[in-house]
Amino acid sequence: MAAVAVLRAFGARGPICLRRGPWAQLSARFCSRDPAGAGRQESEPRPTSARQLDGIRNIVLSNPKKRNALSLATLKSLQSDILHDADSNDLKVIIISAEGPVFSSGHDLKELTEEQGRDYHAEVFQTCSKVMMLIRNHPVPVIAMVNGLATAAGCQLVASCDIAVASDKSSFATPGVNIGLFCSTPGVALARAVPRKVALEMLFTGEPISAQQALLHGLLSKVVPEAELQEETMRIARKIASLSRPVVSLGKATFYKQLPQDLGTAYYLTSQAMVDNLALRDGQEGITAFLQKRKPIWSHEPA
Repeated sequence: MAAVAVLRAFGARGPICLRRGPWAQLSARFCSRDPAGAGRQESEPRPTSARQLDGIRNIVLSNPKKRNALSLATLKSLQSDILHDADSNDLKVIIISAEGPVFSSGHDLKELTEEQGRDYHAEVFQTCSKVMMLIRNHPVPVIAMVNGLATAAGCQLVASCDIAVASDKSSFATPGVNIGLFCSTPGVALARAVPRKVALEMLFTGEPISAQQALLHGLLSKVVPEAELQEETMRIARKIASLSRPVVSLGKATFYKQLPQDLGTAYYLTSQAMVDNLALRDGQEGITAFLQKRKPIWSHEPA
């Protein structure tokens, strides 16, 4: 239950319920104790939706009328959708996308007024930070599928995902400086995705960059025509879903663990990970299948 332990460590509480079946859709209210429902009327729709099929969970920011702003309710709903059943072998990869022409406009500025107060403001940014860290610490790869504008915390969300595929009509910005609220938290993810001088130009000017510029600077993995966006994203997701979950999970964790280390430490950590990988049942199955010239049959058994 390692992933559940991560979820609890970052403050998620209460059960998270997912209905079974083909493209099982998350319950409209989850469970009665779902944190995403806190403070909302029962009649209000959830600001995100999620469906899962063949190991691929599709999470959709589904409040286009509000430009898919990352309100506190949206952040908590997104957190629940991402981390439900994180340890299940039925889950192999997550895709985050959005309805409408704006992927996400960032935080809901109505929640950041003086009337809300400092404690509420702190909860908004702390919750957002938890969501971004939980994406990084999640045991399966998380893919952003972007078709449109991603600004401020919306750009932060894209930068926080493991893979990001965007349409050629997409653009990205951290424009907070223009309204007197510097994009400090989006800058954390941005600075880890693009070169420092690119990040600082975006942060200091607030000016948007195109999808092609974002690809050039490393914010995106791939840019495709809008008509091909879903097909290409699903191609990547299906490829990941066809592989051994524990092998991919170990690989993701090791990649991020070694990234900030010096060269010697990085090689030490990754050498140990390779040994651990060979100890996995699927590690041996993959090698045996290759030598026998057949397709591997993954057990998905954890270490």
